[in-house]
Order: sequence, then C-alpha cells, then structure tokens
Amino acid sequence: MIDLYMWPTPNAHKVTLFLEETGLPYRTVEVNIGAGDQFKPEFLAIGPNNKMPVIVDSDGPDGRPISVFESGAILIYLAEKTGRFLPADPRGRCEVLQWLMFQMASVGPMLGQAHHFRDYAPETLPYAIDRYTNESRRIYGVVDTRLAGRDYVAGEYSIADMAIYPWFLHHEREGVDLAGLPQVRRWMDAIAARPATARALAVMAERRPAKPGPQDEAQRQILFGAEQYRRH
Repeated sequence: MIDLYMWPTPNAHKVTLFLEETGLPYRTVEVNIGAGDQFKPEFLAIGPNNKMPVIVDSDGPDGRPISVFESGAILIYLAEKTGRFLPADPRGRCEVLQWLMFQMASVGPMLGQAHHFRDYAPETLPYAIDRYTNESRRIYGVVDTRLAGRDYVAGEYSIADMAIYPWFLHHEREGVDLAGLPQVRRWMDAIAARPATARALAVMAERRPAKPGPQDEAQRQILFGAEQYRRH
C-alpha cells in the first residue's frame, strides 16, 4: 500500500495520474496546507521541505517502508518500481528524464509564480505579472514545438507528460491562450481522454476547496508569509 500525502495541487495530481494508470493500491492522506499541517513534526519527518506531495510505500525496495518527497523523485521511484512509463533503454530514459527535469525546473516554478502574482499577491505588481506571464507563454511554446510530429513529449506516454499536464490545466490563470498552441491542445485532449486521467481528476476534485488559494489573512500568512519559518 502506498500512502499519498497530498493536497489538491498540480504536483499531487502528477502522482495520482501515475497511480491511476498503474493500478497500484494507494490511499490519500490529506495535509491541509491552509491549516499549516505541512509544518507538523510528523509530516516534516517524511517531507522535510514542508511541501506536497510525499509518498510512503509500505513495500520499499528492500521490503521495508520508504518515504519519498519531491514529485519528480516520486514519479521516478514509482516508474522504477513498476517498470512503466520510463523506458529501460538509455536513450529513451534520457529523453523522458530531460523533459521531467524541464517540468521541475521551469514549468512548475515559473507557472507557479504566474499563479501567485496574477491571483494571490496582496498588491498588483505589473513587472512581476508581465515577467511570469511571458515566461509561462514561452514555456508553452517550447512544449508546442516539441510536440510537433510526436504524440507525447518523449514519444510514448511517460512520467514527463504526467508531470507537465496538471500545470497546463490552469493555462487561463497563467495568462496563456491555447488558441495559438495546436500541438499542446491536441496533446492535452489525448491525455484527458485516458480513463486513468478521469479517475485522477476525480480524486483531486473531491478534495479541492471551493475557492483556490488562501481563504483569509491567516491562511495567507501560513502559505506565503513568515509563519513557515517560525514553525521550524
């Protein structure tokens, strides 16, 4: 059994996509980031960066439980555990890992900043909004170019697609119009049509708050303020 410590964020959605595709038995453990659950000592013992998601696999590589944090590391771990969605041949593996690292280094951080400054910042900062909106559009363009002549970013459906897709679901919040990105639109439609994607989306929807982001100033401080430093 795999315990998935999560809150309904794009990074947690990556892992539900994999788990639903493979049918690995799992259960979700909700960590309410608005309430500060990510700073509790019992969570920090498995997620030292106080971020979602984290998994605990009761059947680790040596037969003992293992915890894994960071969504990219989780996807690699699960792919190696199951032998799925990460090619065994060195060239294919390299292709997938390049695009997984692209997601970890560029897609998540840059699109996440676009979300923050467009939706959550307490004051309007045009420079920050323009900076991260433009970078989001550039990133979408990179993926659109990559997908020309390919079904998925590394050829076959892989953990690289699972990593990127959840972030692209929020393109409107990132100031990105898919009208000029035909390859991205086609790719997103193909992933959405997979039965496992529908199941993963349902898992997220069941746990998603009615309103995304901080609900009040107290939650804002927990999510974005100095509260996190006082809890260490």
